[in-house]
Amino acid sequence: MTEKNVWLITGAGRGMGVHIAKAALAAGNAVVATGRNTDTVTKAAGFADDLLVVKLDVTHPEDAQAAVKAAVDRFGHIDVLVNNAGNFYAGFFEEITPQDFRAQVETLLFGPMNVTRAVLPVMRAQRSGLVVTISSTAGIRGGEFLESLTPEVAPFGIRTMLVEPGFFRTELLTPESTNYAEPTIEDYAEKTRQTIAAWSGMDGLQGGDPAKLAKALVQLASQDEPPLRWAAGADAVEDLEQKAQHLLAQADAYRELSSSLAYDDTNA
Repeated sequence: MTEKNVWLITGAGRGMGVHIAKAALAAGNAVVATGRNTDTVTKAAGFADDLLVVKLDVTHPEDAQAAVKAAVDRFGHIDVLVNNAGNFYAGFFEEITPQDFRAQVETLLFGPMNVTRAVLPVMRAQRSGLVVTISSTAGIRGGEFLESLTPEVAPFGIRTMLVEPGFFRTELLTPESTNYAEPTIEDYAEKTRQTIAAWSGMDGLQGGDPAKLAKALVQLASQDEPPLRWAAGADAVEDLEQKAQHLLAQADAYRELSSSLAYDDTNA
């Protein structure tokens, strides 16, 4: 058993996951780096005494259980889980096929659920832990399972942190990582062409430095009270502020109507 903090990182074969694994190791932690192809993970993460590479397809619950067992067998505990594995299907709602939607949901929603479900018993037993999920600024506009998990695991000393990065210079926008829906609806055609051109042109030029994000994440994870949501990048902060302003404006605009819905015999 190691006395060092142990990080289990999914999707550690490329992109943000590689930077997080290297930053965690550089900060003196032990790391379990996982991915679907262990050769890719090993090539990306390198070799270190405190590094364990494990096969993990997050869409397979049995892989998650096996990875957690391997981590505990090697290091004795798991202190930080980083749900980082992801895929990207881009396009308009009507043009993304049901199969592609399911594939993305399997990876981005059920994947973190599978791995978190496997890790939580370990963290509960040790009465400590941090569950980190890497999302995106798109998550600011939607919901995350992690937010509902937070109050459930807090009594066991387990904290959660939702990381919502803006655009960082990873492989996300490369043809190998981004799958665009086949244009089939003329109403969306021009906007689709503009979006593909803009995002393709941005590839390799994104302003965010993933190594800096990884280092900052390691710093936040060491705090007693890490943020519940962390907007990573100036563009992410701007999105978060705009969303907050919009929600407040909507609440204020319909305050009277929203507040008039109680039974007449209750004290609102």
